Amino acid sequence: MKSKRIAQVLGITLTAAFAAAASAQQLKIMTGPQGGSWYPLGGAIQGIVEKNVKGVSMQVLPGAGISNVKGVQAGKADLGFGNAVSSVDGVNGRAPFDSKTGNVCQVATLYFQYFHMVALADAGVKTVADAKGKALTTQQKGNTGEQMTRHVLEVYGLGYDKMSKVNHGSYTDSVSQLKDGHAQVFTLITTVPASSVMDLASARDIRVLEVPNDKLKALQKINKGYDKRIIKAGSYPKQDKDVQTIGTWTHLIASCKLPEKLVYDITKALAQNTEHLGNVVKAVKGLTPKDMATNVGVPYHPGARKYYKETGAL
Repeated sequence: MKSKRIAQVLGITLTAAFAAAASAQQLKIMTGPQGGSWYPLGGAIQGIVEKNVKGVSMQVLPGAGISNVKGVQAGKADLGFGNAVSSVDGVNGRAPFDSKTGNVCQVATLYFQYFHMVALADAGVKTVADAKGKALTTQQKGNTGEQMTRHVLEVYGLGYDKMSKVNHGSYTDSVSQLKDGHAQVFTLITTVPASSVMDLASARDIRVLEVPNDKLKALQKINKGYDKRIIKAGSYPKQDKDVQTIGTWTHLIASCKLPEKLVYDITKALAQNTEHLGNVVKAVKGLTPKDMATNVGVPYHPGARKYYKETGAL
């Protein structure tokens, strides 16, 4: 009789445990390639959400700016990082997207990223136009940095076909190629100072190339999301003057199908724990709800909008 009672209690306990496990919601967040800042930032968001949003666990996946938007749109992920300049292409159904990304909603704007075109100082490349005939290294297709590279080359009348060679790989691969002299020009989109560029500058003298106003205007005709930014003098070794470039916002997106309360809770948790995000990416330090509510051209998720309105950020 006693053993039967124990079995009944054990059965109830196991049933409750299985029910709790079944009720727990696992979310997938697409981030960036390992070696970049997005992957560890995704880990920080995972920690914040799992600690502060009851019944939610999170899986961090690698990704890239364009592929993340496509992944959320297709339901392969629940959240992801995007770059506003390419996310807006999705909203409008422009290339590289096949159709409008109606399932992608804005959660939070996080920080600004700067386009870098870096050349070896001894390569004879003083302007983007001088990159013609040189070996270029950049990211894989699906990365916003690679898309921006093609646009910058385009406004100079260049393209991959005008390069002697084009390599697509990780930041680490690109730096190794320049250190070894197998490439002369490196493009990427990241924060300032970029750790990969600093790594390169520790071994080779470099030159950070400018994107002047006339080319900025031409780029804005391709995509209105491009914005002017300055890489300040001294950001990199032997950089003795300000360098004008372009850039875009990094932001957090979510499936518009996620429940309003869930996204409200996630947004609130992130807003109340931005110091943890800033410990991973310095550019996030000091982030406020008003900063997070910055309109980048992607429709707000109702849950995020509700939080920003409550806090007076919108």
